[in-house]
Amino acid sequence: MRKGMQILNDPFKNKGTAFTMAERRELGLLGLLPTHVRTIEEQAAETYALYQSKTAGIEKRHLLMEIFNTNRTLFFYLMKQHITEFMPVVYDPVIAESIEQYDERYLRPQDAAYLDVNHPEDIEEELRAAADGRDIRLIVVTDAEGILGIGDWGVNGVDISVGKLMVYTAAAGIDPAQVLPVSIDAGTDNQQLLDDPNYLGNRQHRIHGERYFAFIDRFVDRVEALFPKSLLHFEDFGRGTAAKILDKYQERILTFNDDIQGTGIIALAGVLGAMNISKEKLTDQTFLTFGAGTAGMGIAKMLYEELVRQGMDPAEAKRRFYLVDKQGLLFEDTPGLTPKQQPFTRRRAEFANAGQLTDLLSVVKAVHPTVMIGTSTQPGAFTEEVVRELAAHAKRPVIFPLSNPTKLAEAKAADLLKWTDGRALVATGIPAGTVNYGDVDYQIGQANNALIYPGVGFGALAAQAKVLNDEMIAAAAHALSGIVDPDQPGAAVLPPVEKLADFSKRVAITVAQSAIDQGLAGKGITDAQQAVEQMTWEAKY
Repeated sequence: MRKGMQILNDPFKNKGTAFTMAERRELGLLGLLPTHVRTIEEQAAETYALYQSKTAGIEKRHLLMEIFNTNRTLFFYLMKQHITEFMPVVYDPVIAESIEQYDERYLRPQDAAYLDVNHPEDIEEELRAAADGRDIRLIVVTDAEGILGIGDWGVNGVDISVGKLMVYTAAAGIDPAQVLPVSIDAGTDNQQLLDDPNYLGNRQHRIHGERYFAFIDRFVDRVEALFPKSLLHFEDFGRGTAAKILDKYQERILTFNDDIQGTGIIALAGVLGAMNISKEKLTDQTFLTFGAGTAGMGIAKMLYEELVRQGMDPAEAKRRFYLVDKQGLLFEDTPGLTPKQQPFTRRRAEFANAGQLTDLLSVVKAVHPTVMIGTSTQPGAFTEEVVRELAAHAKRPVIFPLSNPTKLAEAKAADLLKWTDGRALVATGIPAGTVNYGDVDYQIGQANNALIYPGVGFGALAAQAKVLNDEMIAAAAHALSGIVDPDQPGAAVLPPVEKLADFSKRVAITVAQSAIDQGLAGKGITDAQQAVEQMTWEAKY
């Protein structure tokens, strides 16, 4: 292929019609582009006008992906200008529809590495080919067993890795040429995909157990060998594997699991923000998590560790938690408990009516929680009766229906405010508009992991941290919770998405500083702000 065509087909180098005439002569582009030279501002204005002409979210995403696949700089220039508008389109909730339609809409592999669990011997070659000589610093990998609220989507879930990395760049400023999305095709238990003649992944049921974890071990080993300065971000792995993988590697390499740690951080930040508004103490709260899977347990663990950091006895701190799953309240003798659930279960002897605590309402009546967080994917589970019962025993009830996409949310923000006479402190897992109640405009914080993981990961990378530990993660939560004005009527418990780039930088600096303070930063890195600024990439030609 001619040099000029190679450049036009390289999204990391392509500028499209913005190549100057001098650049066109130098790079062999003469005759390959229309004569008029445009600025990036003109390109962005034209593209945004075309974007606005699309009505369906999936069509808007399709257009943006065309730009992403051909010109990364223009894509991220646009996304920075319209980040609040683009976030739900390039990621949650529209990405769920994109995943479900992946086979039908497949055009390009989007510079991802596709790893086949049946061929572990090819991992290194596949990673090298996808990286194509680039200096990879950040990898987002998924096996797509537990996508968002939609479950197992096999190789289609690669869109999750691509979307996460988009947010990392737009929010924190990681160079898009230094990132690598990875799909581990371990099969799928989604019968719809197995029966679909257009499905692009392995037509086999999921691999589990020793063979699966041996593949993960080999993958991690090859990543460390090929990309020693990288952060390995695990995303949307199944309930049975995510925690095992994190526990195995967390203290050995620079790694992060967004479903466990990211969800935990954002929930902690939201609760801390709620405490800033209510002027109450975290150590005075009683916590109920509805949904005791990967996300729910990540939240419980993060809140528990914060209680201990604030001086509470560990045994007393654990007694502040009640886990409710599909069986009802989880007891120490509940069948099928996971290792993460076991420390937070209750004894039946604590309750005179233990056998009746099989639904959310009965548990709320029995334990009177002050903080209720939902990760259940059970739509409408926070009913009016449940919420009014909760509010009867809490001055400022903290209620976070975090399940997404929209159709799976436990409640709507407007209903929560109505049912609590405006007293509830609310964060949602999906974007929510301002709610007017009682002549007050309530800003609803979105407990979106995108508010936190870009800054966390970028800060760790900027500091060249050896590991990403709990102290760094807790520092990130406190940095995020301290941004909103708690004295503003109707104040949100979390900052708005439109300021994502600003507070991602603040979080990054905080995390980098934590690494420096703990002696975990790279050689010669002593200034957190300087380290973050030096690594920050800008979308400009």
